[in-house]
Amino acid sequence: MHIADVTMFYTPVSGGVRTYLEAKHRGLAGYVQHSLVVPGPQRSHNGYVHNVAAPRIPFGHGYRFPLRTKNWVDTLTRLRPDLIEAGDPYVTAWACLEAGQRLGVPVVGFYHSDLPRLVNSRVGHWTDPVLDNYISRLYSRFDLVLAPSQVMAEKLLRLGVEKVRLQPLGVDTTQFHPRHQYLPFKQTLGISDDVYLLIFVGRAAREKNIPLLLQTMKLLGKNYHLLLVGPGMPRAVPENASVIHEYVPADRIARYLASSDALIHAGDNETFGLVVLEAMASGIPVIGTRKGAVAELVVPGCGLLAETVSAPALAEAARNLFANGYHGMGRLARKRIEQFYDWDRILIQLLRQYRKLIGYTERKIEESRRA
Repeated sequence: MHIADVTMFYTPVSGGVRTYLEAKHRGLAGYVQHSLVVPGPQRSHNGYVHNVAAPRIPFGHGYRFPLRTKNWVDTLTRLRPDLIEAGDPYVTAWACLEAGQRLGVPVVGFYHSDLPRLVNSRVGHWTDPVLDNYISRLYSRFDLVLAPSQVMAEKLLRLGVEKVRLQPLGVDTTQFHPRHQYLPFKQTLGISDDVYLLIFVGRAAREKNIPLLLQTMKLLGKNYHLLLVGPGMPRAVPENASVIHEYVPADRIARYLASSDALIHAGDNETFGLVVLEAMASGIPVIGTRKGAVAELVVPGCGLLAETVSAPALAEAARNLFANGYHGMGRLARKRIEQFYDWDRILIQLLRQYRKLIGYTERKIEESRRA
């Protein structure tokens, strides 16, 4: 089997989509041939990665935005995969559909990002009807649509997309592990061992609600400290917060997570929340909100969820977590990840989806030939 993944969400500092694609490549090696088609400064080929020329987005953290489908379709038809997966809802998605039609192979759409939410968080809800119609029209054309969380699957179904399947992401349980704890970590931040260390790792995108985390820290006071890790984080923070203003590689993130007391996540519109899995795999509990996909991951015993998306509610959840055996919650979180979200387990599920779809498509082609 030859699978081609196509997305514009792939840069040296990109997050969940890149993690998913690289884990897929490692995990499926020996089972399938895997090609990755992504934007680059020029057409090039390095191993399994095929770059198609696309202009850089100004101030876009290295992202490039394809403008025409032709070169993408040409690349895919030259590769001749058995299945194509589109990882974004833009030009490349339409290129995948066209290439799939030319080759007679199934095309999967993975709904990694919620386009209407991303747009209305920046320009307002007046765009909702237009974008909802666009998503419905695009994703209804795929042979199968994968959604990383139940909340995203339900949204697609409400928009009239019928061929939707839940397909969660996973985590490398060896790379993210409690054994990576660095005991003097709090000392390096200038805080004492009896201060509770909260951490958030990610981009400082609007939907992450970073200002809400800072308001929460003001309410929690000197017995709590927040570490923000990632590019674009605010520089003006309360005294009980520290910031690492840079892209941090996974091995350092694993050490930071395992050395903290809990992850705190104020996002209320997450499509999945990969950092939540990474924190739980590292043996620490999670403080989140009841809105969005984070709530699906933080089941009882693995952390606490704020009842409302507000600083007082998050602060109350943090206080309750540390008053009720947070170490035990961290251990339960690790066990849950091992049981349900290890990449090996997730990729077996994914491969099963692919094989079923390819078999169905081959039967339909054979039936049409006989007719």
